[in-house]
Amino acid sequence: MKTETRELMRRAGVRPDGSTDQHFLVDDRVLDRVVGYAPQTDGGHVLEIGGGVGNLTARLAERYDSVTVVEVDHELARFLNDEFGGESVEVVHGDATEVDLPDFDVSVSNLPYSASSPILFRLLPHGAPLVVTVQKEFAERAVAEPGGDDYGRLSVTTRRYADAEILETVPPSAFSPPPEVESAVLRFEPHEVRGDGFFDDIVRAVFTQRRKTLRNALRNTTHMTEIDEEDVYNVPEELLSKRPGKMTPEGFERATDALRGDAEV
Repeated sequence: MKTETRELMRRAGVRPDGSTDQHFLVDDRVLDRVVGYAPQTDGGHVLEIGGGVGNLTARLAERYDSVTVVEVDHELARFLNDEFGGESVEVVHGDATEVDLPDFDVSVSNLPYSASSPILFRLLPHGAPLVVTVQKEFAERAVAEPGGDDYGRLSVTTRRYADAEILETVPPSAFSPPPEVESAVLRFEPHEVRGDGFFDDIVRAVFTQRRKTLRNALRNTTHMTEIDEEDVYNVPEELLSKRPGKMTPEGFERATDALRGDAEV
């Protein structure tokens, strides 16, 4: 941990004790690499989720024209605003799973473990590059291939919106306090997406029934998706007989198109 980070933590009154979900990334070399993994765009606006004591915020402010940082902790949000708030840095106090997120060119964050999924599900549809530090197990699920044990809703959603890659593994010693598990840095490069939230609703529903065939999973979750049961049989049999964990995002696209009744399948 370098002097700057120690000083930021001291001024913020932070004494990490491991009793909360707060694990501050404090390794200088990792912080520098995380920022370097993100593209630098002309007039770039970067979004950071979970500013903590601002050691990543400071690096982003040096690299981009404007920074929006969302911090749920009231005292830390106040500290970030006092320390960095101004013309180029806006601090938003709130829960990143609920607050309105601005448009952004890139997002770089050390995501809280407990909220990584809902935050990522909000960030991906923006269609901007993302670099996030997350729990290693979470990262492995994000990049999992169809048919594997780690493949699930997160994998499908990630593949639908972006090409994802694990850039490096981060040891517990890079954090204060050290978490009990390893972390990883993930990068998402967006690609063109068609469709709407209906796709996400279907994927969310059927993965609650991942051991069943798609046919039975859809029939058992009509209360979640609000589709009519008879519409299930608009989906080609080759898809209905598969289990969700073996379906590609393209397969889910075909299924949702058929359920909408608005495409050739």
